Amino acid sequence: MAASDTILTMSESAFSPTLTRTGDRLHGGVRPTRAAGLRRLAAAGLLAAFASLPAGAQPQAQQDGVRVGNPSSLAKLVPAEQLERVAGEQYGQMMRAAAAKGALLPPEHPQVQRARRIARAIIEQAGRFNARAGQWRWEVNVLADGQINAFCMPGGKIGVYTGILDKLKLTDDELAMVMGHEVAHALREHARERAAKGSLTEMGAGLVTSLFGMGDLGRMAVGAGAQLLTLSFSRDNETDADLVGLDLAARAGFDPRAAVRVWEKMSAAAKGAPPQWLSTHPASTTRINEIRRHLGETLPLYARARGTSVASLPPYTSNWGEPIP
Repeated sequence: MAASDTILTMSESAFSPTLTRTGDRLHGGVRPTRAAGLRRLAAAGLLAAFASLPAGAQPQAQQDGVRVGNPSSLAKLVPAEQLERVAGEQYGQMMRAAAAKGALLPPEHPQVQRARRIARAIIEQAGRFNARAGQWRWEVNVLADGQINAFCMPGGKIGVYTGILDKLKLTDDELAMVMGHEVAHALREHARERAAKGSLTEMGAGLVTSLFGMGDLGRMAVGAGAQLLTLSFSRDNETDADLVGLDLAARAGFDPRAAVRVWEKMSAAAKGAPPQWLSTHPASTTRINEIRRHLGETLPLYARARGTSVASLPPYTSNWGEPIP
């Protein structure tokens, strides 16, 4: 079975912190023969680039739901199209490798159908946070792997591991919280921001000379993309994805209170050795409290999607733990 058989041609996403670098093509770097004068010119270009960026993130013009600022202006230093192309290539390689091992679940598998159904509902809300998401060729696949993990790459490539489904026994609402969180990372362009920061730090002047037409921009963007396969997001990025994910999933008709239960299940599953998704998305009492603090903004979205009022909503009941009022 070809990996392409599982492509969902609507509009979806994915980016995995567990992917590994594959091939020199993804490494990039700065040519060692660049002259010192060119580096000085690049440094000047860097200052000009920062000077041209907006002074700070401005609040989105939203009437309801969570309030978040615009994505980091720093992300603009890395072309979105380049990073999305690299992510798409990497995703395709990953799916082909999984198919060759018999680890790519077929489109008719119930878990694939379930993940795609939930993703479709969430993606319908994506334009609120990123207008470009309507142009993405979303894909959703499920991988037969025991990892407690899920991911969403720039440009709409989603992957869910059977480990997170089976070991945490996620309900549909809980899976929607996981997928909403990962989709939020893509919509908010956190990978692009990390690529920009990583490139500026590790490649220095080389990236900036490329950005200003003095080098191989494509090579640099690909190199930055390779770094993102192993870098986790910052604490601010994680909080941002938590809140945007709650908003997306609630508008899609999934109970945002399920996010509390996801993190409780994740913490219980750790048992001294945090699973991959937990290690890159640290759970804590503080984080759960932050989610609870924003339920007042997201429960009305969920109630509206369900055609009812917040007062009429029953407690959230999972297959684990006490009901959440």
